[in-house]
Amino acid sequence: MQPFTTHTGLAVMIDSTNIDTDQIIPKQFLSKVTRDGFGVHLFHDWRYLDDAGDVPNPEFSLNQPRYKGASILLAQENFGCGSSREHAPWALADFGLRAIIAPSFADIFYGNSINNGLLPVALTHAQVRQLMDEVAAEAGAQITVDLTSCKVISPSGAEFSFTLAESARHKLLNGLDAIGLTLSHAAQISQYETQIQGWRR
Repeated sequence: MQPFTTHTGLAVMIDSTNIDTDQIIPKQFLSKVTRDGFGVHLFHDWRYLDDAGDVPNPEFSLNQPRYKGASILLAQENFGCGSSREHAPWALADFGLRAIIAPSFADIFYGNSINNGLLPVALTHAQVRQLMDEVAAEAGAQITVDLTSCKVISPSGAEFSFTLAESARHKLLNGLDAIGLTLSHAAQISQYETQIQGWRR
């Protein structure tokens, strides 16, 4: 998993509340068993005017030329609600997004994002609105998300602090998923396994 320390990137926004996992990645695209290839189906029902995904919707923000290559998504409260499907953060990451900024997140989506290297940042409604207004006002507006200092820096230079559980922050800073975190204790595990043989005699 790619470590997340500080990221500066083009920001795009979807100014909607309660964006659920079926909107993020519709159920008909969940047949894959690997984590890649979901980005093309991200927000499928909003991005495309047809079921096949051949006709982009020019009104949808992710299809607009000014937001091409965006790596930070701004949204409203309760982002990622609905099902527990891990495919949602897979699709967001596969599309190229590194961080999602919103006033609140669904709990399971929040945990799944951290486990897959996608940083969910919770800010106040007023702070998210300011970021959205600044992004809308200037084509190419970029936002910086600094996980080392837990700050978001707006296009105008305004700084907003956020919090993240230290265990989650450690995993993201070091690029560790659940397996990687376990393997980081390989020496202690080996020592324990060696000792347990003696206990069983």
